Amino acid sequence: MKALKILVPWCLVLLIALAFFAPIGPLPGFLIGGASSEVPGSWGETAGIHEITLEVPGPLPRVVIIWVVQSEGDLYILGARDSGWVSMLGRGGPVRMRMEDNTFSMNATLLDTGWEPIINAYLAKYRSGYPEIVDGFPSLDDAAGSISVFRLTGQ
Repeated sequence: MKALKILVPWCLVLLIALAFFAPIGPLPGFLIGGASSEVPGSWGETAGIHEITLEVPGPLPRVVIIWVVQSEGDLYILGARDSGWVSMLGRGGPVRMRMEDNTFSMNATLLDTGWEPIINAYLAKYRSGYPEIVDGFPSLDDAAGSISVFRLTGQ
């Protein structure tokens, strides 16, 4: 019984710390986890991968869970321009991406042009599983001022 009185508070503290440091749903965290891995020459089939974890470095790194889409062999992510991680990333820079249990050092590059097919690929990939979210995406005309699209490449 005495061990339980000690163990329960420690478990509670550990769960709270984990919730604070790891991203949960739309809430960002600070820890990405995963095994450090080399960027593959080809990503293979990623249609079944719905979410990745992305770490944007900074004095206090921002780790978010986001969607990813592959187009012509490259990986792309997008986010609202006024979101914290997009603001920290600016026009691009080094990031770490966790896909399943592997973490890759990547470079994110903001697309100034040619981003429309990427948004359409996002809509096509996620519409059936997340119709209420996809229906809330801005039109392509509105996306130009509110969405940032980044290509992820190996460093």
